[in-house]
Amino acid sequence: MGNPAHPLPTPSTQAGREGLAALLSRSAGAVIALDFDGTLADIVPDPEQARAHPDVVPALTALAPLVSAVAVITGRPPETAVRFGGFAGVPGLDHLVVLGHYGAERWDAATGEVSAPATDPGVEAVRAELPAVLAEAGAGDGTWTEDKGRAVAVHTRRADDPQATFEALRTPLAGLATRHGLIVEPGRLVLELRPAGMDKGVALEAYVKEVGAGSVLYAGDDLGDLAAYAAVEKLRTEGVPGLLVCSGTEVPELADRADLTLPGPEAVAALLGSLAQRLADG
Repeated sequence: MGNPAHPLPTPSTQAGREGLAALLSRSAGAVIALDFDGTLADIVPDPEQARAHPDVVPALTALAPLVSAVAVITGRPPETAVRFGGFAGVPGLDHLVVLGHYGAERWDAATGEVSAPATDPGVEAVRAELPAVLAEAGAGDGTWTEDKGRAVAVHTRRADDPQATFEALRTPLAGLATRHGLIVEPGRLVLELRPAGMDKGVALEAYVKEVGAGSVLYAGDDLGDLAAYAAVEKLRTEGVPGLLVCSGTEVPELADRADLTLPGPEAVAALLGSLAQRLADG
């Protein structure tokens, strides 16, 4: 019996209901995988001010010991997600993993260390040429870049016309990325130039297979999470039940494929807390 004060929402799809049932009945084999921005932390004008919702760490602390593994999969550097999430040194989160840069880098709570391959030289070339490309495209003062180390992101949220600026930059930034062997990952008023070959789907599928998961829950909010959704759908065909959660409704391409849509990070934290309560109650 779960705590009636924290009821679990019912997924809208049969596959989602089967995924939730598998998680509840065989929690020791479950992987909980979560995006960071927009899923655990509210989207804010300045990404450097993003912080995990206050209910996230308590919910994960309660849930993590009851499942096989918890992973945060993000486009940010893993150290940034760890710092903004408040995940380091938290009892109960001893085996949390943060797969940063779409899985290219990994932080393990057990060691507190980051493992990473060498940086793609195309990123350095893009970093050098980007100011000229933005100037030629007529990007205004409200457009700004975020250096992620292994990627460079161009944000238009502060521009006078954020959506129009976003659309105007798609083609020139795609050309810049292509010249240097990179790809452009679009998001909510952000265009990220990064190396090809790694995405959240690749990272999630590899991690699920690494830990031998029997079920998986993935929660995300943006276009970059579509690859993770596809990975869960593929895993389902291989006999691993999955639950797809969408945080917010701003990205219909994601919301339309979700088994469960929640209003935002506060509701995601509540879901994690309810799962922990249900599993603790047996």
